[in-house]
Amino acid sequence: MTERRRDAWMVFAVALLVRCLVIAWARARFPPTGDGYYYDVLAHRLAAGAGYTWPWADGTVTYAAHYPVGFPALLALGYVLFGPSDTIAMSAAGLLGAASAYAAHRLVDGVDESRWRPMAAGLAVALHPALVPYTAACMTEGVTAALLVLAAALASRARATSHWSLPVAVGGVMAVATLVRPQSLLLAPVFGALSLQAGAKLGMRLARAAAVTLVALACITPWTARNCVRMRRCALVSLNGGWNLLIGATTSSGGWEPISVPSACATVWDEAEKDRCFERAAIHAIVQDPEAWLSRAPSKVSMTLDYFGAAPWYLNASNEAAFGPRSKVALGILETLASRLLLLGALVACASFDGPRRPARRFAALLGATGALTLHASIGYIAIVACVSLLGRRAILRMPLLVPASAAVIVATIVVHSVFFGSGRYGLIVAPFVAALAFVRGPTSSPPRDAPCAEAPLGASLRASTPLGRSSGEP
Repeated sequence: MTERRRDAWMVFAVALLVRCLVIAWARARFPPTGDGYYYDVLAHRLAAGAGYTWPWADGTVTYAAHYPVGFPALLALGYVLFGPSDTIAMSAAGLLGAASAYAAHRLVDGVDESRWRPMAAGLAVALHPALVPYTAACMTEGVTAALLVLAAALASRARATSHWSLPVAVGGVMAVATLVRPQSLLLAPVFGALSLQAGAKLGMRLARAAAVTLVALACITPWTARNCVRMRRCALVSLNGGWNLLIGATTSSGGWEPISVPSACATVWDEAEKDRCFERAAIHAIVQDPEAWLSRAPSKVSMTLDYFGAAPWYLNASNEAAFGPRSKVALGILETLASRLLLLGALVACASFDGPRRPARRFAALLGATGALTLHASIGYIAIVACVSLLGRRAILRMPLLVPASAAVIVATIVVHSVFFGSGRYGLIVAPFVAALAFVRGPTSSPPRDAPCAEAPLGASLRASTPLGRSSGEP
């Protein structure tokens, strides 16, 4: 085992250890709450052989697709193997979180001869105070973030070899991420296009992007077919887009707000038809006043990227006696300080890369740093996208894959939540990318060696009223 690979496994061990400590502290103390309650109920039903169905108070049981199936299915597998327990969700999140720290090390390793940069990047993800405490949550955002980092690391590994298995693996991981959180599919073609060496032609990149996306879609197709039959509507993964679009079309704060059920939808009880009715109402509201809808985008982005706060909110909501207001504020302050420092580090890194338009990049980074030092951290994340874009296509393709991947994850998050609505927990998927980006040093005179340990595999290749009665929070 090389020293660098040993470093990566040390990062994994540290990440796993701190998450195990969180699990030991949180198990049996923080029951599923918010959307986590529904994930847990659906997982229990899957594990019991009742299918992806929902039991109503009057004894009626109906097929469900409002919540994405990926996370409940993952929990159900654990319930079948080890028995139902809140520890299952925590353990799944802990293992994936540790694997993402390993992947972050591999994403940064090989850019130069330094060993401390990839170690620091991996440890930043391993110990990130916005990610580690969220291990206790029966929620999807931390799991999604880990899966995306793993997919990016596999794509980076694919740059060093022409073997067909790696693009297939990227597509497979993106399929799982999409089943957990459907908008992840937007990143499948991006990771596919980036999984080729810098000199690859545009046609090859388009073909690889298509291949990775098709693999992901092929893995998802059985579930889509199930929806066509059981829900009588061919939803790719879930049936909540209309609900969340209506929230985004009517919110005044940019975040989740309760909505008035449109009169046309008040007596529609079928889950698929209810979502379609809400979708029609949302589109009507947007068409009637598109300027008002567009004007809400900045506040939605601010709600998503200025402050994450997922773990403080969840722990307090789940058990206020065990995690009171003072604890909530203290953890919020800690994660904000760490997130802002890492954001500043990422901006410095992007401004320092060799390449075109360095003065413009430094100016953009300075504007972003100004936002990062105030309440408006979203400006800093947007500045990362600006800095990467200013490099130009050729320089971007010479960069470590983490650089354009980070910008792509930020852009996808901004676009999705500008359309729907914002919340800090939805922005959590950018946290590990930005944390690792803070320690990247771009190539100088020659293209980077994306994967110096080419022989090493990546680990194991690794709220409006809803039909279920509460806010979905899963656009």
